Amino acid sequence: MRVDFPEEVLREAEEAAKRDPAALADLTEVPFITIDPPGSRDLDQALCIQRADDGGFRLWYAIADVGFFVDRGSVVEAEAWLRALTFYAPDLRAPVYPPSLSQGAASLLAEQVTPAVVFAFELDARAEIRTLRIQRGRVRSRAQLTYEQALAHVEGGTFSEPWAASLLELRRFGEERRKRETERGGVSLPILEQHVERGAAARLGYQVEYELPNAAEDWNAQVSLLTGHAAALRMLEGRVGLLRTMPPPEPKKVEIFRRAARTLGFQWADETSYAEFVRSLDPRHPKVTPLLWQARRVSRGSDYEAFEGEAPADPLHHSLAMPYAHVTAPLRRLADRYVLELLVQLENGERPSPAEVEALCRLPTVMNDTETRANKLERAVVDFAEAWALRGREGERFAATVLDVRGDRVEVQIEDPAVRVQASTGAVTPELAARVQVRLEAVSVEEGRMDFVVDA
Repeated sequence: MRVDFPEEVLREAEEAAKRDPAALADLTEVPFITIDPPGSRDLDQALCIQRADDGGFRLWYAIADVGFFVDRGSVVEAEAWLRALTFYAPDLRAPVYPPSLSQGAASLLAEQVTPAVVFAFELDARAEIRTLRIQRGRVRSRAQLTYEQALAHVEGGTFSEPWAASLLELRRFGEERRKRETERGGVSLPILEQHVERGAAARLGYQVEYELPNAAEDWNAQVSLLTGHAAALRMLEGRVGLLRTMPPPEPKKVEIFRRAARTLGFQWADETSYAEFVRSLDPRHPKVTPLLWQARRVSRGSDYEAFEGEAPADPLHHSLAMPYAHVTAPLRRLADRYVLELLVQLENGERPSPAEVEALCRLPTVMNDTETRANKLERAVVDFAEAWALRGREGERFAATVLDVRGDRVEVQIEDPAVRVQASTGAVTPELAARVQVRLEAVSVEEGRMDFVVDA
């Protein structure tokens, strides 16, 4: 993981941060706002949403224009290709671009005039796309809100500023888009990821935390999903692009997830599909967040697919049940910058150069490999935190259910704490879905390792 930036990269970024976007189209009259986790500084997106006269929506979505600051062939771009994703760990953060850009000049910070690629949608009352225009311009966000602040306003009217009208329309929009997702048979997981935070000083360690569901976060995510869908449609129409694809869920993994859900106390009828089950979950259930974090294992995972000419044989993101592309996080994800620039070209009736197409074609390998490393880091951090939480409990027995059998090892779902681990079997290998006791034999906090054995 690359944390520190070379001096030449920092110098070039600081010089680029001085660029003036005055020559770009002036979109500063649009009352954009941002909605992000508390303390965020790398703000990729800002929105403004208004009710149309016929009950539809007018939606403006501004996305940070990294390409305005980062020239192709520059040392900042070369460094970004080595990073590809922003990596997060409890004690550090490794961004794609230097802070002078990612948390400064290129970030859609409140009251800062910033270059952006703006998606201007006209949507019907079902929040389906009627028209879309994509253009570069300079924007000014009016406020930086958290999800909690956005939800509090919708529920109680805490803001009096004109821009606050977007929050009420955002709710209506988000609820309509959720309905469309249900109609398509899609299912986007409604929470953030499991993550690890430093524990209180008295505990001198780390703990696994689960982010609580927040309706405003889901409404906001629906804007991003719609924009990614619109981007994919434009690239498919233009016969060139970079899609985010996902195959259909694998039946075996769905069955393993079904066992895990039942172990944690969820009712899941045999005739209920995976998508129907996830959509039916009560967010107030005390174990819904760790369950949905595990739901990410149901599918093989998403891939990037570049194309020119013929589209991929299966261009769908099957979890979303629609074509989709990553385009809304260019400060934190390398590929998005290039998709945005391609979309602007297609909007203007232009075609990408051979060098630009070649860059698109190189991105899947870079992005997929980097995501694998990021997932390994995330898993290692969680393993470390779980090992820390279970240290000193060697010899204890835990109630669990067998999810999968792999030779002399089984994967089990422990009921409390709600973790999913591997355990060695003894003389008799338990059957799938069997209720068992597993004993914690050893813990290594340094290695993030927990050794369990099925206790006969």
